[in-house]
Amino acid sequence: MKNNSFTMLDENGKEVVYEVLFTFESDETGKNYIAYTDNARDESGNIQVYASTYNPDDPQSKLEAIESEKEWKVIETILETLQEEIKNKKDNENNEQ
Repeated sequence: MKNNSFTMLDENGKEVVYEVLFTFESDETGKNYIAYTDNARDESGNIQVYASTYNPDDPQSKLEAIESEKEWKVIETILETLQEEIKNKKDNENNEQ
């Protein structure tokens, strides 16, 4: 990963650049996670976000699928918290103007 982005091949063999949103290690699962996006939008207009496990100590680490509902809940909670923080920051900036 360089400059908070990386390139992977999609299912059609096309190179796609992904932006790293955040990484974290879960004490609960003992695994490291990465959340990332290609900034594509879904049918509802929301930016698509992906998450995987990875080994931060291996520069050639492969992204692995998240295996359990428990792991997804941890990631969803962090995403929701970040979204709320961003919304509050924007609201505060707008109120100051």
